[in-house]
Amino acid sequence: MMDKDLYQAATENFNLPHDMVQLPSGGIFYKSKKKSVKVGYLTAVDENLLNSSNIERDGLMMTLLRNKVYEHDLRPEELLDVDIQAVLLFLRNTSFGPEYSMSVLDPRTNKYFDSTIVLDELNITRPTNVPDDSGLFETILPKTKAVVKLKPLSYGEETEIEKSLEKYPAGLVPPTITMKLQKQIVEVNGDTSLSTISKFVNELPILDSKHIKNFLRENVPSLDLKRQVKTPSGEIVTVQVAFGVEFFRPFFQ
Repeated sequence: MMDKDLYQAATENFNLPHDMVQLPSGGIFYKSKKKSVKVGYLTAVDENLLNSSNIERDGLMMTLLRNKVYEHDLRPEELLDVDIQAVLLFLRNTSFGPEYSMSVLDPRTNKYFDSTIVLDELNITRPTNVPDDSGLFETILPKTKAVVKLKPLSYGEETEIEKSLEKYPAGLVPPTITMKLQKQIVEVNGDTSLSTISKFVNELPILDSKHIKNFLRENVPSLDLKRQVKTPSGEIVTVQVAFGVEFFRPFFQ
């Protein structure tokens, strides 16, 4: 089924029971500026998908999002990672509860133990530096002194880059950094042409590249997914929730 067909099929569910999920980003990076989205609940039909061993992480997550985000003017591919995570947490918590079990390594004994953490609260990091009305940040690069406008990558753009890199010829160095920068930089000294941006990225000093990476990490809202747990030996260790396939599937093993 084509992506367009999947989206049209999902829109047929818009009148099914749902709830409003607040977006940690506040919607400031989207054209619609929506601060929340309608999200349906997981059903028995979705269990078929969750129980399937023939679908990898990105396929599972995107299919769930396309089926459960009931918005005509904000597609899942356009969402930032932080908003994707909020939707996935809603789907999981409303279906299975907020308890999340994971295997943790005890650093003192070097043995793994099972621990359960609670995901009932979203600890959102909201930077004070906000983007303009178009969802763009402006910063001056430390080395070239160029004035650039930046945008965070959407989930769809991240996925597109990952798939392109997977197809990159073996033996050649994949252009991971430059591909991301060409998406993140939308203007250089007032010039928005793709040719100018591409040339600028290829000649960009590492100092400026690191500045862009750090700037976006520090200024885009995020979820604090770290939790502290106590090990059998009495140590306190920090763990982080991962949104892999097993985020849902442990319930079906």
